[in-house]
Amino acid sequence: MEASPLYLEPRLEPRLGALLRSADLLHSLVDALGSPLNLLLPAQLAENVARFRAIYRKHRLSGGILFAHKANRSSALVRQLAASEAGLDVGSLAELRHGLGAGLAPDRITATGPKTPEFLWLAARTGVLVNIDSRGELEALAALVRKHALPPARITLRLSGFQGPGATVLTRPSRFGTRPAELDDLLDAVEGHRDTTELVGVGYHLDTVGLPEKAVALEACVRAMNECRRRGLRPRVIDIGGGFGVNYLAHPEQWERYTSELANAVLGRRPALTWQGHGYGLRGESGTLRGTLGLYPAHRPVAAERYLDELLSSQAPTLGRPLATLLLENLYDLAIEPGRALVDQCGAVLATVLEVRRTPEGDPLVRLGLNAGDIGLEAHGVLMDPLLVPRDGGVPKTGPVGVYLAGNLCLESDLITRRMVFLPGLPAPGDLLAFANTAGYCMDFGAHHAMRQPVARTVAVDRADGSWRWWLDTQYWPIFATGEQS
Repeated sequence: MEASPLYLEPRLEPRLGALLRSADLLHSLVDALGSPLNLLLPAQLAENVARFRAIYRKHRLSGGILFAHKANRSSALVRQLAASEAGLDVGSLAELRHGLGAGLAPDRITATGPKTPEFLWLAARTGVLVNIDSRGELEALAALVRKHALPPARITLRLSGFQGPGATVLTRPSRFGTRPAELDDLLDAVEGHRDTTELVGVGYHLDTVGLPEKAVALEACVRAMNECRRRGLRPRVIDIGGGFGVNYLAHPEQWERYTSELANAVLGRRPALTWQGHGYGLRGESGTLRGTLGLYPAHRPVAAERYLDELLSSQAPTLGRPLATLLLENLYDLAIEPGRALVDQCGAVLATVLEVRRTPEGDPLVRLGLNAGDIGLEAHGVLMDPLLVPRDGGVPKTGPVGVYLAGNLCLESDLITRRMVFLPGLPAPGDLLAFANTAGYCMDFGAHHAMRQPVARTVAVDRADGSWRWWLDTQYWPIFATGEQS
């Protein structure tokens, strides 16, 4: 029985949409630079920063907007960031060096994540803000500052493991941050290191997208700031990290229909929608659906800057006022560290179709010139259709067809997606598939040289006077940009 098409069309804003409709450009770039190929739109990053800043103005707040560098390793994006009013959140020594070399002043960089002695030393040496994860990390930083006679290091304290009022809301435990119950001990250490550190603020780390949990955490940070001030410390910043999300899909009804039909397929009520019956966390037991759908909510009407707006508009769980009001009343700055949300619509991955054949079950199998490490949609649970870019510029005449996408590694597990992808027609060797909106975690986060296959080159693309221009990622600087929309 033939499966009916179930599309998950990507949401495309004008700049990215115009780029992915430029078939001749896309084919010429892949012909010259190979498959896979990463495309980036640095001008979109500046636009995304402006959207977040508009929410700050709406709530009359100030503070830093920092891009979480781990979301994308691009030089072009970080250099474009340096030309904006935003900053950078770095999680390694190499990322810190990259940010400084791209033109970001140290007061626009925050160092987070696990830190080596070398990472801590360079952060303290240059005056970068250090996000302290534990008392042990604080002691290590203080010792480095004393040993090398460095200026006092600016620090924030990262908290996690909050308990809200009323019913407990289950969240995934985190290995990062200090629990609020241990705050007094950490503040004792801060007071003991006043000669080597300057406390700038506190923040939180949560492995969740839930607004109620984040409201609890933000209110707890306000209380922690009050305790700091009671001790005579003078913090002024609350850093709420990232986790604002992205809306990947153009149509909510497609997402609702797909997830419903996936459940039906798992229960055997319709033809399979996935490779070897994979259920993405769902399973059928005697006609009953079990398990939990382990997918990113690909259609999210409240995401990115709209998510921040909703969080700031939320009531504090016990203090009875909007969270933005709490920040204003105390004259606290708000710092955020979006990764995925700041590079929304900033890029795409191109892959050449190498072969089209049939599986033993008769389904079309499309082998691409990339592997699962080059396109991390599946690894991050994001279901979204690629765009077919035929070599001849025409539209396939075969009509809608469901295909499976395989990578270039000699591994049974190298599937670009376990989901059957529905395309407007059957691709042919030499055609391209364009995976849209991959700049956040889904472009180079897992790239590797397994089996000596090439890792994607990256190019930055900009539009000027109606024509596209491009540079290798390492050759792009913001002085070249125009930021034309389409």
